[in-house]
Amino acid sequence: MNSLWTVASLGIALAFLCGSIPFGFLIGKINRVDLRKVGSGNIGATNVWRVLGWKWGLPAFLLDFLKGFVPLVILGGFLNDTPVGPAQGILVAAALAAILGHNFTPWLGFQGGKGIATSAGVLAALLPASLGVILAVWIVLFAIFRIVSIASLAAAVVLPVATWFLYPGQPVFFGFALAAALLTIVRHRANIGRICRGEEKRIGGKK
Repeated sequence: MNSLWTVASLGIALAFLCGSIPFGFLIGKINRVDLRKVGSGNIGATNVWRVLGWKWGLPAFLLDFLKGFVPLVILGGFLNDTPVGPAQGILVAAALAAILGHNFTPWLGFQGGKGIATSAGVLAALLPASLGVILAVWIVLFAIFRIVSIASLAAAVVLPVATWFLYPGQPVFFGFALAAALLTIVRHRANIGRICRGEEKRIGGKK
């Protein structure tokens, strides 16, 4: 039990620390731009893409994705011999820690991104089937509206529904999906207001 507690504690701490690395902010600094003062004011991959273009936006997305994916894979390897129930609980806690680390990074006064890429990373490691469904939803809605926030919000709403059907009888996973969805919606409050006012920008700069 003590060994499992140690693995869980270190794994959750590692996930938070990895999630807290502000790659978007660092990429902005490389280009002598403070992303908190330009574009949407967010340090996430979307604002990097909008301000610096896809050559920097794509690496920002991949790095934010990996900082959610890699800690979960590493932790999962240490939990191979752990009973399913405790293992799921530990992995879910680590997944939330990674997302919260990105959203509230201590390196920038707890002002981080909105967690979309990092959430995708933890879902790839934890709930890949659910990720496949919401990715399809995201792609379709982004193709229609060309607005990242609309696609992301719709994917967040679909996530717990998809998880309920794809992972039946696993309430820990459903609880995580619901928490991740609610966190995404809360982090997009300003975007929701701009969408309702018709002020949200499309990729390319048009409203």
